[in-house]
Amino acid sequence: MSIIITGMSGFVGKNLSIFLQKQDNLIIPISLREKKWKDYINKRADAIIHLAGKAHDTSDVSNPDEYYKVNRDLTIELFNEFLVSDIKKFFYFSSVKAAADTVVDSLTEDVEPNPITHYGKSKIEAENYITNQKLPEGKKVYIIRPCMIHGRGNKGNLNLLYKLVEKGIPWPLAAFENKRSFLSIDNLNFLIHQMLNKNIPSGIYNFADDKSISTNELISTINTALGKKAKLWKISKDLIEGVAGFGDKLHLPLNTERLKKLTESYVVSNQKIKSALGIEKLPVSAEEGLIKTIKSFKTK
Repeated sequence: MSIIITGMSGFVGKNLSIFLQKQDNLIIPISLREKKWKDYINKRADAIIHLAGKAHDTSDVSNPDEYYKVNRDLTIELFNEFLVSDIKKFFYFSSVKAAADTVVDSLTEDVEPNPITHYGKSKIEAENYITNQKLPEGKKVYIIRPCMIHGRGNKGNLNLLYKLVEKGIPWPLAAFENKRSFLSIDNLNFLIHQMLNKNIPSGIYNFADDKSISTNELISTINTALGKKAKLWKISKDLIEGVAGFGDKLHLPLNTERLKKLTESYVVSNQKIKSALGIEKLPVSAEEGLIKTIKSFKTK
């Protein structure tokens, strides 16, 4: 199978392209920043996997217009080329943040989208354009909404937590109970490979590991991978929230926004994609995937 991939230099792109090449697929990388990228679309390929995009800037210093130019406008341009090409499958990597910034129970694909950030809004606008177009006969379109992805080479929040635990610093927020969904790169690769080779309906699909875990469980898992005993401090919630309030005024590392990010729940359902593919569970458990990622930090 010949597969066009945008954003192949990123974390997901590197891992996914290597995995698909091992399955005897021909990978064709393209950059939407190059003027001649449309020439590749006109060449024969079986699928497009659109990974390229502007990631969420948690420091909130990015120009909002950039999100729309990259995440919405370039996606629309690429999708329009797909519509008039002979390519049969189009995968657009959106985000769970296109649907919701906070989750009460479990996020499913039929939720009414209500993104708050420009990142989420730019993603949902691209999604809406895609779903409003009439597909030519024989074509399939898949909008993928992954939650937090991790694996070897990942430089996100997991790495920050790892460094905290590695230094022996106790986790002071153990009094807060939450549940969060993660997605190992191995499960992502597996799902895309299955979707490339099976004829499932077009639509929106959440990607997440089978089990959600708490931040306290995550800290314990990191300690297990390091061969250490977890140090979980259950300090009064009121005290922690008071300190976070002072953090807002004094610009301290712990503020109310950061506390929310560290302690809120965000559970994502993956039942729709598993049902479509006819599978009961993903090949890598949430714990196995996290331990594999954490151990990769030790080799750096």
